[in-house]
Amino acid sequence: MGFDPVVLFFIFGLFAGLVKSELKLPPGLYDTLSMILLLAIGLHGGVELAAQASPALIGQALAVMVMGILLPLVAFPVLRALRFGRTDAASIAAHYGSVSAATFAVVIAYLLSREIFFESYMPLFVAVLEIPAIIVGILLAKGVSRDTNWKALSHEVFFGKSIMLLLGGLIIGVLAGKEAIAPLEPLYTSMFKPVLAFFLLEMGLIASRHLGSLRTAGVRLAAFALVFPLFGAVVGGLLGHALGLSVGGVTVLATLAASGSYIAVPAAMRLALPEANPALSLTASLGITFPFNILVGIPLYLSLAEWLAA
Repeated sequence: MGFDPVVLFFIFGLFAGLVKSELKLPPGLYDTLSMILLLAIGLHGGVELAAQASPALIGQALAVMVMGILLPLVAFPVLRALRFGRTDAASIAAHYGSVSAATFAVVIAYLLSREIFFESYMPLFVAVLEIPAIIVGILLAKGVSRDTNWKALSHEVFFGKSIMLLLGGLIIGVLAGKEAIAPLEPLYTSMFKPVLAFFLLEMGLIASRHLGSLRTAGVRLAAFALVFPLFGAVVGGLLGHALGLSVGGVTVLATLAASGSYIAVPAAMRLALPEANPALSLTASLGITFPFNILVGIPLYLSLAEWLAA
C-alpha cells in the first residue's frame, strides 16, 4: 500500500523549508485554503446533521466541552513543573485544550480513504472545543480581573474566522439540506483532498520555520509536545467510547483531543495575553505536535479506537 499523498505533500513542504528552498506559495493562499477547508468541513457536517439531528447530541457536545476544559487544567501544572512561566504555561495549555482544524481535516481524509464510518456531526465538536480552552487559559494566566477586556475577547473568540466558518457551514448545511446543497457538494467531496494537499504543503513550509525555536525552548517543550497529545488521545478515545461513538468517531475525537490549535487560540492569546511568547506555543503545536499527529499519531489513534471496540 502506498503512502497517503496528502501526508507526502506535508513532508515535501517540510523538507523544502528545512533545506531553505526558494519554494513559496502565493501570498494569501494559506488563508484561502484554510477558509475553504473549514467551510467545507462545516458544510458537510451540516448536511449530514440535518438528516441525523438528535437530542442526544446536546449531551455529547456538553461532555466534549467538559473535556476541552479539563485538558488545559491538566496541561498547566505539567508545564509549570517543566519550569515554564505562568503566562507561557497558560498560553500553551490553552493551545492543547483547543483543536487543530487542519489535523481534523487530515483524520477525516484518512478515514474516508479507508472507508471507515464516522459520525457526520464531528465538525460540531471542533467548534465546541475551540472556545472553552481559550477562556480557561486566560483564567489560568491572570484569573478574573477588572483589567480583562471581556467584550473584546468575547468578540475575538465567538466571531473569529475559524469558528464563524465552521458554524456558518454547519448552519447553511442544516438549513439547505442535502438536495439543495448538491451543486456545492464538490467542496467536501472531489475538491476536498486536492485543497488539503496544497494546504499541507504550505503547513510543511510553515512548520519548518518554527522548528528552529527548539534551540531556545529545549527538550522540555519537545517532550511535552510529543507526550501530552498521547494523553489527550487516550482521554478523547475513552470519552468517545463512553459516548457510544463508532470506531471512526472515537478516532476523530481522540485526534481532536491530541491536537493543538495554531489558528484560533494564537489570535485570542495575542489579544488577552500579549506578554506570552507565541514562539513557544507555535513551535509546540505546529512544529512538533502537528507533524507527529499526521505522520504517526492518527494511525495510533485508530488502533486505540479498534482496541476499545474489541
